[in-house]
Amino acid sequence: MNELTIQELIKAKFSGELDPGQVYLNLILQSAAVLVAGIVLWRASNAIHNKKLRERQGRRMESPYSKHWRK
Repeated sequence: MNELTIQELIKAKFSGELDPGQVYLNLILQSAAVLVAGIVLWRASNAIHNKKLRERQGRRMESPYSKHWRK
């Protein structure tokens, strides 16, 4: 289905030309794509954040004083 403007969509709806199943399927596919993309971005952001936290903790624990007292 081609992208329709609001006016064309209203005309098609009331003239009976529009198949509601196709519109609903398009809406479901778009919402699923947004959901999957959001989860992927969220997981990537979480992985980057955890990596930065581990790097900061490593630098904090490596001081000249802590190297001697751990032995």
